[in-house]
Formats: sequence, C-alpha cells, structure tokens
Amino acid sequence: MPLPGNLKDISIHLVGAKGTGICALAELLVSAGADVSGSDVDEVFYTDSILRQIGIKVHGFSRDSLGDKTDYVIRSAAYDESNPVVAEALIRGLPVLTYPEALGDLSRRFDSSAVAGVHGKTTTTALIGTILKALDSSATVVVGSAVAGFGDRSTWSGGNRFLVAETCEYRRHFLHYHPHRIVLTSVESDHQDFYPDYESIKTAFLDFVDLLPDGGELIYCSDDSGAEEVAREILGRRPGIVLTPYGVSASGKWRINRGRPAAGENRFKVGAFSQEFRLAVPGHHLVLDASAALALSYSIAMKETGRFDVSRASEALAGFRGSRRRSEIVGEAGGVLIMDDYAHHPTAIATTLKGLRDFYPDKRLVVDFMAHTYSRTAALLEEFAGSFTDADVLLLHPIYASAREVYDGTVTGRVLWEKTADYRPGRETLYCETLEEAEIKLAGILQSRDLFITLGAGNNRPLGARILKELSL
Repeated sequence: MPLPGNLKDISIHLVGAKGTGICALAELLVSAGADVSGSDVDEVFYTDSILRQIGIKVHGFSRDSLGDKTDYVIRSAAYDESNPVVAEALIRGLPVLTYPEALGDLSRRFDSSAVAGVHGKTTTTALIGTILKALDSSATVVVGSAVAGFGDRSTWSGGNRFLVAETCEYRRHFLHYHPHRIVLTSVESDHQDFYPDYESIKTAFLDFVDLLPDGGELIYCSDDSGAEEVAREILGRRPGIVLTPYGVSASGKWRINRGRPAAGENRFKVGAFSQEFRLAVPGHHLVLDASAALALSYSIAMKETGRFDVSRASEALAGFRGSRRRSEIVGEAGGVLIMDDYAHHPTAIATTLKGLRDFYPDKRLVVDFMAHTYSRTAALLEEFAGSFTDADVLLLHPIYASAREVYDGTVTGRVLWEKTADYRPGRETLYCETLEEAEIKLAGILQSRDLFITLGAGNNRPLGARILKELSL
C-alpha cells in the first residue's frame, strides 16, 4: 500500500530509526508534514542528534512503542516480522513498507535521479548535494551518511521539484526507485551472500538502468570496466537512453584531465569547462566522484534554469569536506592525524590508501582494518590480501560477522592476516583479537607525523577516538 499523496498529519512509525537511510527518510517525511515516531536499539548513534533536532522521539523495540494512532510503519530492511514492533503492526493490519519501498514511492513524486554503484555512491551523492545547494536548486538530496556541508545531516532540501538519492544494490533494493537519471559509479562482484558471482550483480544493475524512461540519462564511469559494460549492454537493449560517460578515458564534456599534483589538494579539469577544479579531500576516486557530480548537477541545472554557474560549482567543490566515515578526520593529537573510512571492499581499500599516500606524501600510513562478512572475505581473499600495499603498518582483526549469513568455518581473520602478510614482506602486519589489544600495540607504534586510519564496515571505528584521547593526555 503506497504512502498517501498528502502526508500532512499522517502518523508514521520508523522501525530502525537510527539507521542512516531511515534517518534521512525521517527528514523527508517531517518536511512533508508527517507526524513521525521511531524505535531502535539503545546504542547511541550519530543519528540520535539529528532525530532530536527534527523532533522525533525514539523508543526501544517493544510492542508498546507503536502508538495507537499510527497510520503507516516503515521498517529498515534489517528488521522483519521477528521484530516486536513490526509484529505488532502486522497484527493490527497496518501497512508496513521497507525503507527501499518507501523511498521508491516518494521518488514517483519528483523528477528523480539515483546514484548507484558498488563504490563511491555516498560521496558522489554528497558532492551533488553540495553543488546543487550552491546553485540554489529546487532539489532535495538524500545521502547515505551525514554531510558536513548539510549541517552534519544526511539530507539537504532546496525545494521539491527534483530528488537525488543514493540507492542500494543489495537484494536489488534499488529496483523500487523511479529514476529519470542514474549516475553509475562502478560495478563489480560484492554482496556474495546474495549475488554469487559478477554476472548476477551486473544483471541487477542492468535491470536498474532499464527502469530509465526513453530520453532518460545514464551518467557512467567509463574508467570502471563494470560500469562501461553495463552502458554498452544497455545501449543494445535500450537505444533511447542517453549515455553520458565521465572519467579519464571518457570522450566529450566529462573527460577528466588531472592537474599537477599538490600535497593536500586534488586538481582537475573536465572537457566542458576551462575552469580548474580543486578538492581538499584525498584520492583520484574523489576526482571521479566530483566529475560525476558535475555531470548530474549540470543536467539538472540545464533542465531547471537553462544555465550552469561553473564558478559557484567550483567554489562548492573547493569547500567540500566530505561525509561521515569517508576519509573522515577524527582529530589530531601528538602529531598524529587520525582518520576513519568505511572502505570495506578490496578495490575501495586500495583506492583509499593510494589516495592518502598521494595526498599526504610525508606521513607514515598506519592502518587498522576489520573485514566485514565471511562471504565477502572468502570470495575476495586474494584481493583483500593484496589491497594494503600502501600501508606502512597494518593491523587486522577477526572478521566482523553479519546476521544475514551463516559462518562455514573456512575463512577467519587469522587466515586473512596470514595471506596478507605474504603480500607485505618486510613490513609490519599485525593481528589483534580485540580493540584493546590493538590499542596497546598502537601505543608503541604511533609517532609524530603518522596518519592513523581505521578502515572497514566492522566495529573498529571507536579505536580512533580511543587513540585520540590517549594522545591528547
């Protein structure tokens, strides 16, 4: 059952309200006039402050948390009928939508664009929002993480004509969305618990791009072999879709030319403008993301006003400071710069570390990584082991398990450590069973002018805050 056209005074309860996506959806619903409540675990997340700011009270997971006047329930895809709140909603006969279903339903009401891909979609969406905000666009942007330029929120709204949202390929969730434009950053094997091989995940992306109407636009990274393959195949299937490539190997407006390297700065040009763009965030992957953001923002601006203010866009990119868990600076103490990044796939790890190496050439790179899911680690074991070549010192941990998979005992954190050490002869590659053990070892490792970064989708992020506190004493 879809959400009503007019959400004013409609009572909606969010199950898993602290999740980044659900929290972003909450902002959309509140701005539309809905009466929103939520439930989640007691653990404190950064989204708690956002929910408080927009007036949403979050209860624990109990049947009593569902108010008597609730009209709709929207649940995180992580929760099903085994959750007491969802179970109560079903008993009452209330309409229950998943987050992807609700976002997809809302996307029908806008001229909507989607950002998709195995890597880079969060940063690309944040960059799009940053540019559209600078252009005073009548758009709403939904990002899968908090963005500094959005007041540390995950949404920005300048109006309700356009919607740009980060969309997720897991379990084909993005097929609920209704896009007029799609940015496709990358396609490669991932989520092995659902997509057993590359062909299965590529098919999902093809089916998603196929949702574009005739005249719809696919903005794709020509430097990524998977995205290039999807674009090539969709051209044969749907010749009415407009293909817009970006990247170093692209032809046309969004061909990238890298500027001269400079420590602490990314410089580049694209074919459409003589203007040189600058980014204060590391990595060539950020240049790709920024080029994609320029391409989509240009497409929206030309439809909205018929003009694109490249000077404003350039200033917006220069002022971009990233989003939470994407090369996020945690702090600096004792001469050590401490960062955190969500990179949890071998390609993202290698790209992130290479970017940091180029951006901070005078710093020693000390990395703490926790692998996420046994299925991904097992399927990409060799790729993981070879992805840390830019790390001077590396600490590894037990694999952070997912509730959505069953451990078969074949791959462990120690197996990954042993395999990775083979790729790093002569360099420190340590194994730590706990964060406490890692903290003790780091006390004897870290020194002034180091860059320490926690990587992955596990639970090692708090290690950065602990190290910062110790070094600040």
